[in-house]
Amino acid sequence: MSESAATSRTVDPYTQRDGQPVKPPTNFAARLSYLGPSLIVTGAVIGSGELVLTTTLGAAAGWSLLWWLFLSCWCKALVQAEIARYTITSGDTYLRAINRLPGKLWRISWPIWLGLLAYVPGTMGLGGIIGGAGQAMSFFATTLGFTIDGMLCTGLIALSASLLLSTGSYRWLERISLPLVLIFTAATLICSIAMQFTEFRTTPSDIVQGLTPDLGLFVAYATLALAAYGYTGTTSGDITAYTYWCIEKGYPSYLGADKSDPEWVERARGWIKVLHTDVWLALIIVTCATIPYYILGAGVLHTMGIVPEGNSETIGALSNIFTQTLGMWAVWIFAVGAFFILYSTVLSSVGAAGRSIPDYLIEMGVFERSNLPLRMLIIRWYLAVLPIVAFLIYLFVPNFVVLIMIGGLTSALFLPIQSGATLWLQAKHMDQRIRPSRVTYYGLQIIFLFEVVMAILVVWFVVLEPLRG
Repeated sequence: MSESAATSRTVDPYTQRDGQPVKPPTNFAARLSYLGPSLIVTGAVIGSGELVLTTTLGAAAGWSLLWWLFLSCWCKALVQAEIARYTITSGDTYLRAINRLPGKLWRISWPIWLGLLAYVPGTMGLGGIIGGAGQAMSFFATTLGFTIDGMLCTGLIALSASLLLSTGSYRWLERISLPLVLIFTAATLICSIAMQFTEFRTTPSDIVQGLTPDLGLFVAYATLALAAYGYTGTTSGDITAYTYWCIEKGYPSYLGADKSDPEWVERARGWIKVLHTDVWLALIIVTCATIPYYILGAGVLHTMGIVPEGNSETIGALSNIFTQTLGMWAVWIFAVGAFFILYSTVLSSVGAAGRSIPDYLIEMGVFERSNLPLRMLIIRWYLAVLPIVAFLIYLFVPNFVVLIMIGGLTSALFLPIQSGATLWLQAKHMDQRIRPSRVTYYGLQIIFLFEVVMAILVVWFVVLEPLRG
């Protein structure tokens, strides 16, 4: 037996738990009870990208880039669903799958090397999220009549996240993410509705302008627009995280590892439907949460001539989207909501990052895949350390908006690698009986080409343009 064949047949105790396969639910209502991974990812998604970058883009560009936000939300969900289709049916973790791509240097493939090189800029984005949560906490303190330094608040948030996440548990994170996401999403939707009864109301011409692509304005705000694209909807990190949350939810175990089982294909198709329901419902939630931020940024802040910038001033500037639509009393709602949504993003993002670290070590041959206790120990220790590392980054670069933009741009660079890998893995390694339809395949190809163009634009506008002076 070849090494690759032996590897492909090795059952990973992390992805395949002990126990019998589970029959999938047969109707939509029954599928709802098995949803969950998207709730954690949504907790990460509806946070820094939406509150900070989306609102700021609306404030800077007005209505003219609304079409771009719809595109940014919708263009990644198919990749999220299809890479997860591969991982839950193959029994591979995300990095084990990526390491099957051709072009290895030593033990690991080139995308994993690129991921390691991008570790610092990716973690800088996390530092920005923690910093934003700290500034939101400091802002909330000012509404109560006393002052707490934003950096101190950030340190307290990092410490609390470290203690909470070091348990390494999936279940409690699923339970805590949902209310945090829904509360602030509902508040933002209420604000966007209330805006229609103020001087900032949306007109039909605003919507027409917003849905008409303006490439000139896109170029004018290219860096901010591309960062928003990378950090709104599902980011590259969220797509990676989703595959691990699906594993910890139990989807691969529900299918069973024995593909010769006559019922395996039927189970696989049933659980793929559950997964797709999970992804598409999350997309609806994310869209309903993201677009109001842009509407409020364009309708309120752009009209007022306010563009959020600076470290300590940004949260205060963003609070106008609540106070100008609901009244000054709503500053409390904004302060609490902004803190909760950013803190939820910290928990979700850090929790996801810890799942991939043991996989890096396994693919490098540091320890065996079968050593599940060591994997879980590494996850817990890394989750305890990462918030502190992110805080130290913010301590040395104390501008959370800049750090979040760096994270968003890094995400944009890695998106085409994920969509390209999904196409290759499905073509070369996926069981033919449960491959996606031709329509899905062509859709993935179009998304891949689009994301390649976006990555080129990031290099052009963010890397090369400053060098040209």
